[in-house]
Amino acid sequence: MKMKLIYLSIIISFFSFFGCNGNAQPTGGDGSFSYFSKDNFKDYWYQGEAEISSYTLQQARYGEIHEGHAVMVFVTEDFSKEKQVKLDNSNDAGNDKVPIMKLNFTKKFVTGIYPYSMMQSVFTPVDRKKFPHSLKTTMSAQEWCGHTFTQFNLKGNEYQVKGFSYFESEGDQQKNLQVTWLEDEIWNMIRLTPNKLPEGKIDIIPGSFYLRLKHRDFSISEANATLATEGSERIYSLTYPQENRTLTIRFQKDFPYQILSWEETYQDGWGSDAKVLTTTGKLKKTLKTDYWTKHNNIDRNLRTELGLE
Repeated sequence: MKMKLIYLSIIISFFSFFGCNGNAQPTGGDGSFSYFSKDNFKDYWYQGEAEISSYTLQQARYGEIHEGHAVMVFVTEDFSKEKQVKLDNSNDAGNDKVPIMKLNFTKKFVTGIYPYSMMQSVFTPVDRKKFPHSLKTTMSAQEWCGHTFTQFNLKGNEYQVKGFSYFESEGDQQKNLQVTWLEDEIWNMIRLTPNKLPEGKIDIIPGSFYLRLKHRDFSISEANATLATEGSERIYSLTYPQENRTLTIRFQKDFPYQILSWEETYQDGWGSDAKVLTTTGKLKKTLKTDYWTKHNNIDRNLRTELGLE
């Protein structure tokens, strides 16, 4: 009996240590985050919970609009600056620890007989002054033809980019791009420092979802960026002249600057089926919860609350 109790204790400790828990307190390092108290930032983001939002998705693909849903999970974590992974033990990490905002952004939709499942993760330091660019992004896409994976790692003044695909023409790729804005990090910047979003004519790497669906190479593009206010909302737009593409994001004007909706317009499809279509995402429901502990059958009602069942 005693041995069983010891074994059970070890198992519990293992899952407590390696579980998908976030919201580590911003301690260690230089600790100079002057805006933790501003707009109740610490009270909202460092209470042991993530913010989960579900969206109604209308996704352009193959020259048509397909219904689906999207989910954005925002959570704060401690990140390893050197290894660029979530720290297992942040208390012993010292100066290697970087508090970040992590976004896990998923899209699920069905095209004809087969489904698409796409996900991107973006790791953006909370201290935007010390770390003006995200340290890492990843994106994966799965559908019945196969799956792909992309990863950006910030190293010095470059992003090291790796891409893996089941298509022969894309295959396994590796290249370096000069550090610049990432469209994928805009979502985190809105949640952290919306007043510091880049404006005017900027160099930017288009979003990984878009590059995947259009089978585009990883490269830097030119875009025109604008930030406007409309009542209780703010509107951030990126217009890519060379791609004839526009991304518009609406979010709350006041803290916590929640993402309310987005529209993405470009020519979709190939040949005679190609046409200009607009993908949209509209907020349905938001929960604040420690979702990494909600993994039992009894917790499935939370998916119903989010409108995912």
